[in-house]
Amino acid sequence: MNYGIGKFSRIVNISVDTLRYYEKEGLIVPKRDNVNRRQYTDHDVKWIDFIKRLKKTGMPIKDIKKYAKLRYRGNETINDRLKLLYDQRHRLKADQVELQGHINFLDEKIQTYHEMNASVEAKLESK
Repeated sequence: MNYGIGKFSRIVNISVDTLRYYEKEGLIVPKRDNVNRRQYTDHDVKWIDFIKRLKKTGMPIKDIKKYAKLRYRGNETINDRLKLLYDQRHRLKADQVELQGHINFLDEKIQTYHEMNASVEAKLESK
């Protein structure tokens, strides 16, 4: 099915201006009809969902642009695209380790306060 930019914008929940920006940046290359209007497809919906997911992973826009250019060049770029995905995965794993360290720190502090609280309550009960 084909969608004009307005309908497509509503389907993917991205503004028309953002879609035009994505096109200008080479993130998406919609087909054009005989009067040069953008025509988006269900395949484009999946692609925009993928872009949105990459953004949520924190992938830098320059890498998303690089990925998009590689994607439009075809299957001979699969290894290059894999490298971008592996690099992003590596960044996320590093972030995960850092976050786990923060969680561990908070858990230790919480445990300390529970122990302190139990000690205070025990002293109060002994009076």
